[in-house]
Amino acid sequence: MEPSPTRMNLIKTKHRIKLANKGYSILKKKREVLVIEFLKLLKDSTHDRGHMQERLEDAYKTLSRGLAYAGDFELGYASTYIAEPKPIAIELKNIMGVGVPEIGHAERDAPGAGYSLLSTSAAVDDINASFTEVLDAVIDLAKREQGMKRLVVEVEKVKRRVNALDYILIPRMNRRSKYISMRLEEMDRDTFSGLKHIKRKLQRAYVGNA
Repeated sequence: MEPSPTRMNLIKTKHRIKLANKGYSILKKKREVLVIEFLKLLKDSTHDRGHMQERLEDAYKTLSRGLAYAGDFELGYASTYIAEPKPIAIELKNIMGVGVPEIGHAERDAPGAGYSLLSTSAAVDDINASFTEVLDAVIDLAKREQGMKRLVVEVEKVKRRVNALDYILIPRMNRRSKYISMRLEEMDRDTFSGLKHIKRKLQRAYVGNA
């Protein structure tokens, strides 16, 4: 249903078009920034995944050597005293209104091994250290990929809004503005024609009475 063809509605519609175009421009810039941030995280994630794979391979090689050197009994004994992993702190980094998780260790200093250093060999320490590096690599990768997931969701939201403005809302308001302008022009022409007709009648009446 089209609005009443009044000058006030025309002014309001043009103001809404201006706001919609401004919002469209802002959303496009936001989408561009989010895509750039996503590509950065994707590059970092690819690097982190490769780094994690390397750490994991090194850890299992260290485990194999440790088994050959220390034996199952010593490793089993040490594993029962391994300290709990460090707690993970999660904070949100704001990127264009999107809360991207920053995941890292709440305490960067690793706690003690938990087992007796005197009753175990250096091979146990090497295994513990190598799998700690694996854990750190997993946390780094999780940080990147969780951020990527949030950015993808937001990019899709912004994309839908941009498309809605570009293909639905702005064209609809432009048609409305055009309709109101045309109706006002028709009304002005009708008013002008009516005034000319009244003027001619008045002139004839004046001449007839003269």
